[in-house]
Formats: sequence, structure tokens, C-alpha cells
Amino acid sequence: MLKIGLIGLGFMGGAHMDNYLRLEKEGLDVRLAAICDINPAKLEGRAAVGNIETSSEEAIDYGRFAKYSSIAEMLEREELDAVDIALPTYLHKEVTIQCLQAGVHVLCEKPMAMNAADCEAMIQAADASGKQLMIGQCLRFWPAYVYLKELIDNNTYGKVTSASFFRGGGTPTWGPWLMEAEKAGGALLDMHVHDVDAINWLFGLPEAVSCLASNLIPGSGYDVVSANFRYPDGKVINAQVDWTLQGDFGFEMSFRVNFEQANVLFRGADVKVNPNSSPGFTPELSADQGYYFELKYFVESLLAGRSIAEATPRSTQDTIRISEAEIASAGRAGEWVAVN
Repeated sequence: MLKIGLIGLGFMGGAHMDNYLRLEKEGLDVRLAAICDINPAKLEGRAAVGNIETSSEEAIDYGRFAKYSSIAEMLEREELDAVDIALPTYLHKEVTIQCLQAGVHVLCEKPMAMNAADCEAMIQAADASGKQLMIGQCLRFWPAYVYLKELIDNNTYGKVTSASFFRGGGTPTWGPWLMEAEKAGGALLDMHVHDVDAINWLFGLPEAVSCLASNLIPGSGYDVVSANFRYPDGKVINAQVDWTLQGDFGFEMSFRVNFEQANVLFRGADVKVNPNSSPGFTPELSADQGYYFELKYFVESLLAGRSIAEATPRSTQDTIRISEAEIASAGRAGEWVAVN
């Protein structure tokens, strides 16, 4: 049996808990054995609410878990095979290295770390430990984005000529650290990084980026971002984020991708494919979210003794390299900055 410890019980930790319990019920040989958080209330099930509905309606018996307020104590006392780190971004490097050195596999939430140098330290720690490290970039498992990836890889409608990605909603309220640039990196690193990672995964590293951004909330970092990504073949790629959309806006993630022979739209629940020479259609995709497929992949890979090949730390380090280039460009009024 694969025994897992969950570190951090905020919004994302709660979503991961739900999905581990679902995987148990579905018969996978996995058990969420221990939970860890410095907030005693969260150890009893009072977690934060986020911008996407992820929780099941079924009540969870928190009495079934071993509970800890200390990561070191949990690692010492529990015989764990893996840990899931759902902590604030600025803690990812330190805690990932701590867990790898303790001899357990690690799934670390996105973004991988605050900068590429921290990512490198995590990669080196994984290599030295002989344990596996996977980063929770959930769009690589989200049905709509997986479908888009298949269209691109299979050249179904020819080459991509342009694409735009958007993500936005109200200002996060489920963690005060999110409003501190040095701990979260603003909307650019916390929210926009989803689409940056998708672009990296779908198209590879761009040559350079040009980014315009503004800071509307004092101390939070960049809150509104529009970035262009330059590729050798000339396709036009843009991604935007805005986490200052208040009122009844809610939350939106979407994309529009134009191919030589079709265009593909995603907004909300459905993907719409519009071939140039035939009627449009809506493909049948799973209603499950990327969080479920991401954790299922992580668990099944470890149970089977397979090397993790999706959302690898080297690949997601590249995503942080792109983000760093965006930050540099934003500081130079949108000047093109090479991705190194």
C-alpha cells in the first residue's frame, strides 16, 4: 500500500484530500495516512475556500488521519511513501528538499518555486535522494487542455497560427500570503503560471517574451498581466491574467486556438471545435477536473514503480524561467526578453 502524507490544508490541500479519498474508494492501493498543518482548525476540517469548486459534498472523518503541526515530526513518526506539499509558494523549495532528504517521493503544488535557481536546488535534491518529484501543474491533466494537446501533437487541423489564453477572477482571500509579492509572486506567478505552463507544454520554450503588467494592490506584485510569446515559426501566442475582477464576475479560464484548418474554443465547461469546412462540434470530454487525473497519475506511477514522465521538475523549471523573463520584461515596459 502507498501511504501518503498531506502537508498544508488550505484550498488546494482540501482539493487534494478529496481526490486521494476518492482514489481509495475506487480501489487504488493508496491511503492518505497523515495530515500536517500549523493551524489546528484546519486539522479538524475547516479549510479555506478557493476560486474553483473542488470539494465533494460528502463529510470527511478527520479522525482517521494521524495529525501533525510539525513536518519533521510527521516524517519521523510516520512510515510514509510519499508526501503532497500544498503550502505557500515561498515554502516549496525548503519543504520539498526536507521531504526528499527524508526518503519520500514528493508531489509539490504549482508553481514549482519562486525562481529557477530554487527549482534547480529541488531537482538536485531529488536526484541525490533517488526519490521522484512531480509538480502539480494541473492543466497538463485537465481534459480540455489534454484534448488541445492531442490536436496539436497529431496535427489534426494543421499547424497552430495563433492562440490566446485567459485566467481571472476576484482577488484571492483564502490566504493573506497571496497578497505578498515575496511569498506568492502576484497573479503573474500564482495564477498566470497555469497558462504559462500550458504554453510551455503545448509549444515548448519561446525564444523571448514581451509582458505588460500592472500592480493595483499595494505589495501584491503584478495583478494584471498580458504577455506575448515569440516562436521561430511566427505563431502569435498571448496569455492574460487578472485577479482584480470583483463583483459577480466569478472565475474564468479559457483559450482560443486557431489552426490552419479549424479553431478551438474553451470557456467554462465545454470545448467547441470549428473546422473551416464542416459544422462545428463539441467533443465529449470527462467532467472530472485536472486535480483528479494529476493525483491518479502520481499514485499509479508510484504503485507501478514507473518513472514520472508528466509535469517533471525539469520541464516545470522551464515554466519558471519563462515567468522570470516575463517579470523582467514587465519591469522594462514590455521590452522583449530572451528566455534563458
